[in-house]
Amino acid sequence: MTRVIHESGETTQNESIDMVSSDVNFPKGKFPDYKIGPKNSIIEPSESPKIVPLKEIVAKETAQLLQQQKRLSVRDLREKFEKGLTGVHKLSEEAKKREIASLDRQVLLKKLRDLLDSLRGRVAGRNRDETEEAISLVEALAVQLTQREGELIHEKAEVKKLANFLKQATEDAKKVVQEERELAINEIEKAKKAIERVEKAWLEYEISNNHKDQNEFEELQNEVREARRIKMLHQPSKVMDMEFELQALRALVFEKSQLCTQLKKELDMIKRIEETKSSIFEIQGDAILGSSLSIVCQPELIKDFSNCAVQWYRLKSQQNNRELINGARKTIYAPEPFDVGKILQAEIIFRDEKAMVCTAGPINSAPGLENYVESLYKRSDTEFTVSVAQMNGNDFASRSVHVFHVGRLRMKLRKGRSTKAKESYSNSMQICGSRGAGNMASKSLFWQPKKGLSFNLVFETERERNAAVILARKYASDCNVMLVGPGDQPSTR
Repeated sequence: MTRVIHESGETTQNESIDMVSSDVNFPKGKFPDYKIGPKNSIIEPSESPKIVPLKEIVAKETAQLLQQQKRLSVRDLREKFEKGLTGVHKLSEEAKKREIASLDRQVLLKKLRDLLDSLRGRVAGRNRDETEEAISLVEALAVQLTQREGELIHEKAEVKKLANFLKQATEDAKKVVQEERELAINEIEKAKKAIERVEKAWLEYEISNNHKDQNEFEELQNEVREARRIKMLHQPSKVMDMEFELQALRALVFEKSQLCTQLKKELDMIKRIEETKSSIFEIQGDAILGSSLSIVCQPELIKDFSNCAVQWYRLKSQQNNRELINGARKTIYAPEPFDVGKILQAEIIFRDEKAMVCTAGPINSAPGLENYVESLYKRSDTEFTVSVAQMNGNDFASRSVHVFHVGRLRMKLRKGRSTKAKESYSNSMQICGSRGAGNMASKSLFWQPKKGLSFNLVFETERERNAAVILARKYASDCNVMLVGPGDQPSTR
C-alpha cells in the first residue's frame, strides 16, 4: 500500500516537473513580460516607444491653453476647449483600458502565484530554489502593480477634474460665442440698413442729376439749332462778307507791320549815320545769317578804297561796349551764328582818320534754320559735303570733295576712306565762320581740331555752313565744352 502511494506521488512529481520546461530562464530582479496566447502559446511583446506620462501631457496642454488665451478669439478658444475635451475623453478611455488590463494582470499574477506554490511543494533541489525565486519576483511585481494602480487612480481623479473644468469652460465659451454672434448679427443688420439708405439716396441723386443734365443738353441743342437756322435762312451773305473783311484787315495789318519795321530800321540807320564822324561809308547787305555784308564808300570822296584798314566789332547793349572780331579785316564779312542778336560795327581808318559804320539793326537768324538744326540734333552724326580751301593758313592745292562729320562726341574730316582729322570736343578746338574768305565768306567755315592744325572749309550752301556751326556748339555744350572762334570770349556766348 505504501509503495503504491509512493509511486503515485512520484508520478505526480514527474508530471509537475514536465509542466515547467527546463529551458525556462528567470532573469534576476525582473519577471518576464510576455502574454499567453491561444493553446498556452507565449507571445513576446513588441518593443514600443517610451510612453509620455499622462500628467505631463495634461500639464503641457494646459500651459499652451493659458498662453494662447489672450490672443485667441472666442471662436478659436471654443474650438481649443472642444479639442481639449475630446482629448480628455480619449485619455479617460485609455485610463479605463489600463485599469482593466491591471485587473487582468492581478488575476493572472494570483493564478501564477498559486501555481508556483503548488509547484514548490512538488519539486526539490535546484528547481525548488528557482521556483521560490520566481515566487518572490511575482510578489514584487504584484507590489509594483498595486503602486501603479494607485497612480492610475490619482491620474484618473485629475483627469476628471480637468474634464469638468474644460466642460465648464466650453459651456462658457459657447455662451460668449452666442452673445458675440447676436451682437454681430445686430451690427450687420444695422450696416445693411445704412447701406440701403445710402444706395437709395445715391440713386435719387443720380436720377435727378441725369434729368437735369439731359434737360440742359436738350436746351443747348435747341439753341444751336435755332442759331444755325437763323444764320442759314436770314443772314448767310452778311456772315461771309464779314469773314472776307477780316481776312483783308489781317493782310493790311501784316503789311503795315512790315512797313513799320522797315521804317524803324531806316530811322536807326539814320541816327547812327548822324552820330558817326563821316557818312562817306555805308554797309550794304541784309542783317541776317547767310548773307554777306560789304563796306562801300562814295567814289568821288575816296578813289582808292583798298588802302583803308578795316576792323569789324560786335556791339552789345551799348555802343561803347564792343568786342573785337579777330581776323575780320576785310571789307566783306559774313555774319555767323555767334553774331545773332548783336549789332555789327566796322572801323575804317583812312587818311589818318577813323570812321565808324554800323548795321541797321541786330543780326537776325535765317528763317527755318532753327527747325533744320533741331532735326539734325536728333541724329548721332551728320555729314556735310565740303571742299578744303586752306590748311594751316596755306591754300590747298586740290579743291576735291571731302566729307565733314559733326557727331555728338567728336568731329571728323575725311576724303573717301582717308581721314584728314578726327578729334573729340575739347577746349583747344575752335570753330566759327571764315573771317577772311572774301566773296565765299558766307559759305566758309574755320575749324581748328587741335593746336597746330586748322582748315578753311567751303560748304555747298550758307544754310549748311550755319547749321554745322550751331550743331557743333550744341554737341560740345553737352560735353561741357564751349566752342568759339579765335580770340572770342566764351562768356559772351
